[in-house]
Amino acid sequence: MAERRPLLLGLDAGNTVIKAVLFDLSGHQLAEHSLDGTTHKPAAGMVERSVPELWENACSAISICLEKAGTDPGDIVAIGAAGHGNGLYLLDSEGTPLIGIQSLDTRAAAIAAELDEAAGSAMHGISLQRPWPSQTPVVLTWVKRHRPDLYARAATLLFAKDVLTFGLTGQRASDISDMSGAGFLRLPQAAYDAELLCLYGLDDAFRLLPKMHEPSGVVGAVTAAAAAATGLREGTKVVAGFFDVVASALGAGATGPGAASIVAGSWSINQVFSSAPVRDERVFMVAACGEGQFANMENSATSAANLEWYVRTLIDRNGHHHDPFGYVNEVVGRTVPTHDDPLFHPFLYGGRLGAHQRGGFFGLAAWHDEGHMLRALFEGVMFEHRRHIGVLASAGVSFSRAALSGGGARSAHWPQIFADGLGVPVTIADCDETGALGAAMAAAVGSGFYPDVSTAVGAMSRPARTFVPSNEMRGHYDHRYEIWTSLTQAVEPIWRQLACRGAAS
Repeated sequence: MAERRPLLLGLDAGNTVIKAVLFDLSGHQLAEHSLDGTTHKPAAGMVERSVPELWENACSAISICLEKAGTDPGDIVAIGAAGHGNGLYLLDSEGTPLIGIQSLDTRAAAIAAELDEAAGSAMHGISLQRPWPSQTPVVLTWVKRHRPDLYARAATLLFAKDVLTFGLTGQRASDISDMSGAGFLRLPQAAYDAELLCLYGLDDAFRLLPKMHEPSGVVGAVTAAAAAATGLREGTKVVAGFFDVVASALGAGATGPGAASIVAGSWSINQVFSSAPVRDERVFMVAACGEGQFANMENSATSAANLEWYVRTLIDRNGHHHDPFGYVNEVVGRTVPTHDDPLFHPFLYGGRLGAHQRGGFFGLAAWHDEGHMLRALFEGVMFEHRRHIGVLASAGVSFSRAALSGGGARSAHWPQIFADGLGVPVTIADCDETGALGAAMAAAVGSGFYPDVSTAVGAMSRPARTFVPSNEMRGHYDHRYEIWTSLTQAVEPIWRQLACRGAAS
């Protein structure tokens, strides 16, 4: 009989897709299954999902992943989850989902601006984050004002990954990385804070906050009901898990002071780890990742979500492309960049500098084709990552190389565009599912196989390829970035005019 080996299950709940990935203790991927969820947009600025569908899709993904692996569920020693941060998931006292709001939602833009004007600096002084539209306490404030019936019925506030741990264990719990990433905690203590809640106008919201754990802390165990729904073994340990951007950084091999991670997913994530949090109001957020480790971030919903929209809206209509993303790689690959290529603003879901920012192509000419447009989209996304990194640099946070993860890292061309445009070597991990791997690392620590997350990263993550910047292309991108920045500034008044009517409040 073959010797049985301990396995780890990592779950990753993004804004659209739920993934279940099985790993061994060395971080090698054994099986994976993912399912697309349905996004609902009931009104302008609103981006929601069905919470029951999220759990049902997770059950299916886990079940099919186990079937693909052909493994005994008893070999799985622990489970960890990662998920998109911010947005808002509410349960009532019976555990029934009330609403699921995603982190692409901007309904609370006016409230964010109001809170920022009134108390933004005071909030930053506590949480190292100013209010912004999709931030969980800001969205909760919107619910309190506009859906008081829902607010009164709510019993627990969770994040996307916490919905999965609740389904698996029945425990209402979260972790310090998601809570600090949402601006709910006093930093560096990583503790709930009454003064902070009062600044949001949420002095009565303490009742909604779940028990908080370290990411590798054991939340509970798989229940009999969850075992029946997923095929998992009842009693399997479940840890609290990570904010997905932190999980992706760890899965890509970034850990320890000075390590840098760029995540090109639904969001543009640009983060550098440090042993103490950076205090600078220009920096978007700081997330506590564990004792003595903080991720300093500049983020916005301006990355690969733009390509997802383009593909679904303009390429994959009625499913007439069997491999739409392969088609994208093909046309980008055969397009030779020139100085007068069109430019693209990646603000389909608003920008870091305001929910009023809009996406768009500029400078199209009759000799341009779809390859030029897609290459402009790739560049525009990279340019906004570059702008974010410039903010970090101005706050004293810099790096000489970066680990790239997220959907953009799977592209045949985007990693080289990042290396050329940022001017630093960019490393891609040998694991595509870095978010799920980061969650599995938390599970490995929580089940006692590694003493800490840094050790787990060293044992479970490996680089697959490094993209070295081209000096020639760096000059090309420097010139185009200057034009792109000038264009962004010039169009700003027009965006504000577009947003001045019918804005969500």
